[in-house]
Amino acid sequence: MNTGYTKEQIVPFKEFRLNAPKYIKLLEGGASFLVMKRSRPAFRLEPVSEVWETIGDFSAIRGGGISAKKLLQALE
Repeated sequence: MNTGYTKEQIVPFKEFRLNAPKYIKLLEGGASFLVMKRSRPAFRLEPVSEVWETIGDFSAIRGGGISAKKLLQALE
């Protein structure tokens, strides 16, 4: 029976720090990790399950940003 659960891998903090791009790529593939520091759990990494929506590129706007009204219009 396949429950869809994948056992997370345990990764030493130093290994994660030195090879972060590798672990990010594995996360994008659905892997999850428990990062250990000094033999204790430090944090858990797991893939994001929500879909994020891009509302636009605000980097081209000059003058320190846009008004809240224009932002709300862009979101509609």
